[in-house]
Amino acid sequence: MSKTLLDRFLTRGVKHGRLGVVFADGSAKTFGEPAEGFPEIVLRFADDAVARDIITDPRLGAAEAFMDGRLIIEEGDVMGLVTLLRANNSWDKGGDIGPPKLLRRIVNRATWAAEKVNNRISSKNNVAHHYDIGNDFYALMLDEEHWQYSCAYWPEGVETLGEAQTAKLAHIAAKLAINPGQKVLDIGCGWGGMSIFLAKHYDVEVTGITLSEEQIELAKQRVKDAGVADRVSIELVDYRDFAAAGRKFDRIVSVGMFEHVGQPQFDDFFQACANLLTDDGTMLLHTIGRMGSPGSTDAFTRKYIFPGGYIPALSETVAASEKFRLIATDVETLRLHYGKTLRCWYANCMANKDAMVAMYDERFFRMWTFYLAGAATVFEYGSMCNYQIQYARNRHALPITRGYIEAEEKRLLKAAG
Repeated sequence: MSKTLLDRFLTRGVKHGRLGVVFADGSAKTFGEPAEGFPEIVLRFADDAVARDIITDPRLGAAEAFMDGRLIIEEGDVMGLVTLLRANNSWDKGGDIGPPKLLRRIVNRATWAAEKVNNRISSKNNVAHHYDIGNDFYALMLDEEHWQYSCAYWPEGVETLGEAQTAKLAHIAAKLAINPGQKVLDIGCGWGGMSIFLAKHYDVEVTGITLSEEQIELAKQRVKDAGVADRVSIELVDYRDFAAAGRKFDRIVSVGMFEHVGQPQFDDFFQACANLLTDDGTMLLHTIGRMGSPGSTDAFTRKYIFPGGYIPALSETVAASEKFRLIATDVETLRLHYGKTLRCWYANCMANKDAMVAMYDERFFRMWTFYLAGAATVFEYGSMCNYQIQYARNRHALPITRGYIEAEEKRLLKAAG
């Protein structure tokens, strides 16, 4: 029965490109037709349960079968496999659009209800699950220049990952409209790349905060090595504790952290940020988002990658922030930038496979590359994007036209170049 259902599923799902499947009983079938730009992949199932697992939950079932070595890619790789499947069902494929299906709405609501906890203890544990797997591991995947584990920015002429991450930092810094002598808070500072960049290019005092014990020591060392230890401090602290203590900052930047907040905590996050800002302060939030309506985190990502994480729709984000009189002064949608970034990380992982396997094992490496492949293609063909939302508490806090952003971005790139 599972084999028959999978046959129907793949017949409907693969029209362009070719997917060959060799089943455990030795039978084989090819789905789709050759098409330019679409991969050709051949799979082999090691046992009869693979088809059942995929039908039960396509993403989690396929992921675990691949991780366990039961779904074997004979021709191609996991990036090609996921690209083939996603490219055949692009979210923005056009055509007439009807209302959301009832079953999908019910599943989304049920999944959302199950994710409604992310207090201080679970926040720290969830961050540790992902970021505390080892600095040596991330060194093999990320750019050497800034150690940025978030979407890069790819303007025309930018070719390398390092250049794209520099461009991202400059793009964000320009939107902060920083003035000399200001205090800046970097929420979710990671390994300190944003904090270091700001301290190098502005006369400011930067405080970076993180919940990752693995990240903080290296971040402090990188700050010291960059020669900005007199202007940058890195602390292991929850942003809510800073707000409760009455701390105030002229500028707040948060890059790639909001995805970990969890939808039930959105109000807490924005209330804290509003209170952390001075009355004429400015904030820049850079986050993964959904281009459509609110949804739910898939089972694979919840279980293996970002427990407690939630990708918000723009409507959810703005609805939460507006409750605390944060004015969304500028909103930018980065549509394809993260797909390019993730493919660079995937390429780095493949180039460093032996070292990564030695750190962990083959199963972990397969899990990680499945995650990167799924993430890259959901930005290329699915409903994910990145949002950069600039906030102010006072309508007079920023120039009333956007020209200052481009001008400052050019200045920063020239200085960094």
